[in-house]
Order: sequence, then structure tokens, then C-alpha cells
Amino acid sequence: MRIAFMGTPDFAVPTLDALLAAGHEVAAAYSQPPRPAGRGKALRPSPVQQRAEAAGIEVRTPLSLKGDQEQAAFRALGLDLAVVAAYGLILPQPILDAPRDGCLNVHASLLPRWRGAAPVERAILAGDHRTGVTIMRMEAGLDTGPMLLQRAIDIGAYDTAGIVSHRLAWLGAEMMVEVLARLKDFPAMPQPDSGATYASKIDKSEARIDWTAGAPGVDRQIRAFNPSPGAWFAFGGERIRVLTARLQSAHGDRTFRTSYPTEPGLVLDDQLAVGCGDGAIRPEMVQRAGRSVMTAQELLRGFPIPPGTRL
Repeated sequence: MRIAFMGTPDFAVPTLDALLAAGHEVAAAYSQPPRPAGRGKALRPSPVQQRAEAAGIEVRTPLSLKGDQEQAAFRALGLDLAVVAAYGLILPQPILDAPRDGCLNVHASLLPRWRGAAPVERAILAGDHRTGVTIMRMEAGLDTGPMLLQRAIDIGAYDTAGIVSHRLAWLGAEMMVEVLARLKDFPAMPQPDSGATYASKIDKSEARIDWTAGAPGVDRQIRAFNPSPGAWFAFGGERIRVLTARLQSAHGDRTFRTSYPTEPGLVLDDQLAVGCGDGAIRPEMVQRAGRSVMTAQELLRGFPIPPGTRL
């Protein structure tokens, strides 16, 4: 099939690779424009742009698809289908209508749960034990289109957003190739009316650790924001990112001893256990601003945070 691929982050790259491996003709790859990155703020192409250029595919990076010129250029590709995976731009109706067989999307949730921009992070924050991938036909609504195929995976107790996204990216790639191989065998099923939730974009302010949320809630916050934007707390005029941590029970945990109450934000021992009201969290891998990732013990050797400190 002659396809336009539309995607931006690492999540989308396995689907592009799978389309090429299956022998589909990718006429063009659409991705969001290069963004400033790194200390020098040099423009960096998206992962999809880098992969497409390496494969010799034409890459287009419009700021919007609403203009007549961009829509005419899209129609001129003479597409059978457009495949979308975490593109990040809204597709206007003329774009949706241009390919002969429409536009299919790889969405990282079990629709209708978690429609929107951050389905993996929202699933972990909510304490969901399962998520998955839905291949859907796109329409004007936000992730409201009919579904062609859906498969689920478990969210493990220690899974971060990065781990879950990686698994879903490969699952979605396999599913998309399966659908395209037998497109007529996958009738579009309307999404159910009940159970819809919205996965709003993550605001950086949400990444500040809320020590009053209880240990399970703080644990979910840390895992949902790894790798980005990174859950953090402030101490000594710095932001300390917490990349991984372990729950510490206030009752019955033989490895956990403290003379302090598990008050929210109170450092409980010399290993950086922090009270969360309901239990505690013990950070394991952390990062100071401008520094490399280190263990909590390495942090404390050069940046003491003594017991009794309130974060």
C-alpha cells in the first residue's frame, strides 16, 4: 500500500519500521518540526524524522495542516492510507478524507479509556493494572473513531511510563501491520458510550511530588513521570528528580525503622525514606540539576539531607 506515515516521538518509530519491513511504500513521513534540545538548544529532529531520513523517505514538518497549500500537497501524494502514531497535530477533515482508505491511528490505551495526549502517564497515575493498544479509524473527534483491533497488557508494580510505552510501541507496530495485511477482515466497531476518560497533556507543575498523596500515590507519580518530565522535590535551593523509588510500609516492614512519624514530606532516616502520611517512599535513583543520574546513597554523600528534614 502507498502510505503516509505521521508520527513524532520514539513511540512511533517501531510502527514506521514495521511498515517498511512489511513492504509498504511510505510516500512521505510527517513529523513535528525540529525542537531546541540540549544545553546548546540546537534544533534536533524528532526520532521519526531521523529514522525516516535514514531510510531515504521524504520528511515533511509543517507547523499546521490547516492551510490549503499543505492539504493540496498531502492530496498530491495519491495515498491509499495514512498511518498515525503519536503525531501531535490535529488532522483537519480534508486530511482525513484524502487517502483512499482513510487514516488509521495507533493509540496507546484501551479506548474509550484515556483518549488524548498522555494515555500511558494517566493510566499509571490512576493506578490502572491494565492498558493496551487500540488501532482505530480516525475521525474529527479526539480519539473517538471506531476501533479495528485492541489488545491489552498488564502494568507491573514497578513499571514506569518509559517501560510501558516501549512495550506498547512494539505491540502497536505488530498490530498495525496485521490490520493492513487483512484490512477487510477488521470491521470498524464503534467505541462504547460508557467508560470514556480524557488523558490530558502532562503539565510540568504536576511533576512536583505531592507527599500528602500517600505512599502508593507518590509511587505512581514517580513511575508515571519517568523518564519525562521527572518527578521532583526541592531541597537546598535545588530540584532533585526521583527516577525510581520503593514503597515503605508504615506497618509490618521489618527493613523499615524510624523514630519519626510518617508525616508528609518528613525525612525519616539516613537513607532518605520520606513520609507520605500513609507509609513512606525510599528514593533509589535520583538526579540533581545538571548532574548525572546517581543512587540515593551517592546523593547523600555529597548532598546531606538529614533525618527530620521537611521537604
